[in-house]
Amino acid sequence: MRLRRLGDTPIMVSGLCLGTMTFGEQNSEAEAHAQLDLAVAAGINFIDTAEIYPVPPRAETQGLTEQAIGTWIKARGGRDKLVLASKVAGPGAWVGYLRGGGNRLDRANIAAALDASLARLQTDYLDLYQVHWPDRETNYFGKLGYEPADDDHSVPLLETLEALAEQVQVGKVRHIGLSNETPWGLMTCLRLAEQHGLPRPVTIQNPYNLLNRSFEIGLAEVALREQCGLLAYSPLGFGVLSGKYRNGVRPPGARLTLFQRFSRYSNPEAERATGAYVTLARRHGLDPAQMALAWVNSRPFVTSTILGATTLDQLASNLASLELCLSEEVMAEIEAIHRGQPNPAP
Repeated sequence: MRLRRLGDTPIMVSGLCLGTMTFGEQNSEAEAHAQLDLAVAAGINFIDTAEIYPVPPRAETQGLTEQAIGTWIKARGGRDKLVLASKVAGPGAWVGYLRGGGNRLDRANIAAALDASLARLQTDYLDLYQVHWPDRETNYFGKLGYEPADDDHSVPLLETLEALAEQVQVGKVRHIGLSNETPWGLMTCLRLAEQHGLPRPVTIQNPYNLLNRSFEIGLAEVALREQCGLLAYSPLGFGVLSGKYRNGVRPPGARLTLFQRFSRYSNPEAERATGAYVTLARRHGLDPAQMALAWVNSRPFVTSTILGATTLDQLASNLASLELCLSEEVMAEIEAIHRGQPNPAP
């Protein structure tokens, strides 16, 4: 497993990261442990989770993902060999059950969220603690256009960074990162960190895949120049790029079959583009999912690609993508499809 540097830190992470948001919803604790065992045996040292997981987020299941990882860490040991990342949730009515409904990215909420995550994960520290989405209203979770809010009462970014810095100072967090952030948000955080002597974000976790390359437009240059690499989530577009949902097929137990809310990558334009990518992969004798993952893995601004799976067979196939090197011909054909149907599912 090839290792890459986490930002400008001495930490080296595997080029693939195990995403865990199915643990506690689509996967039982035993299945979660089996996935973790397989991933670590394959050389993955990087595990990503969040306080709101599993997804879709519900009060009844909130925290089960971290709990499953925590029982696995307790049973297997080897915490010092892992790079463990979690996230603190931003505000929103859809997570109004968190901390009595007053969830914001301020000192009190960050401290409470972190302590709860550490307890569930059965560890004293996190290697990477990320802001799951901004406190302010902006264009994330599939929204392209920015619409300014007339009544912006969001927690200032400086206050959030200072709260995270306090957790770094006491040793509960080694490094911090952002997620679902914009170019303005990332650059502002980097500037504030420099001005006030605070920890810099070392990663940004945003969606990135063949159907959504919006990261390239404003964030790729920042990621490279500022050593704040992308942790690419949804590299298969909720599984769409595997081809298993083509022509309206909905396999039993699959995410899009179970949860209608995950339809971002299922519009007609995305389906046409997906068909072109799947056809391209099969014409070259490639597994469509592995091709899509290998393409993300090859981007110079990507630190690690976050994999999610519900079965061990899926996970094993996805893990094999790191060894796949796409030919110049395949890469050129991917670009041609993109030019004809750019970013059909932002």
